[in-house]
Amino acid sequence: MRAQQCLTAVMLGLAAPFLLADHLPLGKGQPHVQPSQSVADTKLQPARIPYIDTHVHFDPKVVSDPSGQIDTALHAASNENAATLIFMPGPYISTDPASFDYEIFVTALKKHLGRLAFEAGGGSLNPMLQASIRAEDSGSGVQQKFKERAEQILSAGAIGFGEMSSEHLSLTSGQVYETAPPDHPLLLLLADIAAQHNVAIDLHLDVVPQTIPLPLGIASPPNPAKLQENLAAFERLLAHNPRAKILWAHAGQDGIGYRTPDLCRRLLQAHPNLYMEIKIDPLLLGKNPPLDASSKIQPEWLALFKDFPDRFVIGSDQHYGSARFTTGPQRWQSVILLLNQLPADLQREIASENARRIFHLPQDN
Repeated sequence: MRAQQCLTAVMLGLAAPFLLADHLPLGKGQPHVQPSQSVADTKLQPARIPYIDTHVHFDPKVVSDPSGQIDTALHAASNENAATLIFMPGPYISTDPASFDYEIFVTALKKHLGRLAFEAGGGSLNPMLQASIRAEDSGSGVQQKFKERAEQILSAGAIGFGEMSSEHLSLTSGQVYETAPPDHPLLLLLADIAAQHNVAIDLHLDVVPQTIPLPLGIASPPNPAKLQENLAAFERLLAHNPRAKILWAHAGQDGIGYRTPDLCRRLLQAHPNLYMEIKIDPLLLGKNPPLDASSKIQPEWLALFKDFPDRFVIGSDQHYGSARFTTGPQRWQSVILLLNQLPADLQREIASENARRIFHLPQDN
């Protein structure tokens, strides 16, 4: 625990005011190591090579100012050495008044194709999934409407579907809890659509290999008192259509404790269509972080990256324009700390080459 707490201090630059009140409880870590860096040393360091961030969000105020939010993102991308940002709506529910989908930003974004791209469905397909569960109806009529919306999204220029959500814990104030079986008929249908069009699905899944009580430090409500096992259903989704590319969001951001390098290794070995986005939140480190107390890559994570060099991409989950991301340590900074330490060949693959291949992006990005 002390090592992970020490890493938190490293990423925060000892800036306690930025630490969220509902910080996740941290798991066991390595022996205490004196920090060798502070956020003051790292916050202005861009990536050593251009990279593609495959998972970023707009703040909900993009609804009223899409061009302004895009200008903010482009300015930040230049400072970060990000060649391309792939935006997507968050995984909303139908009753969320802040929900939106691609229609809000697509016109402004398309003026910057090459620098920006987008996935969609988080503000429409995901609410349809959640509504289907509440109504206990995933029949042919529901599936037809879901498919029509998915096809509309791709026709508008989306390069994938996201952010979709299966198990999504509420870990910060204002978040809602979402749950859907990974092998729900609508997610299986989406896998078939993605395979047909050779696009990816970006999926948020807080993995639970066995039914457990809600871990200490995570509030209930809104989270349930018991978390249901979902790993077997996730593997059924992966196996349903092996041509469907599934990007499992937030590798390195583990709020429960089961998304270990060992589990990632087993799933990557078993499912060639599984890819993972690397995220490190300096304010919510969680368990099993890829960086140790000295901000160095943990050996077991580095071994995983080396053994599966073509299956990882950067997916920082940075929220551009949000008040939370205007001061203090940033998610992109944390993941770039990791990227900058990788061996050169592996660095290029994870920084951009894998994303270009998965999303069919131009080679000059």
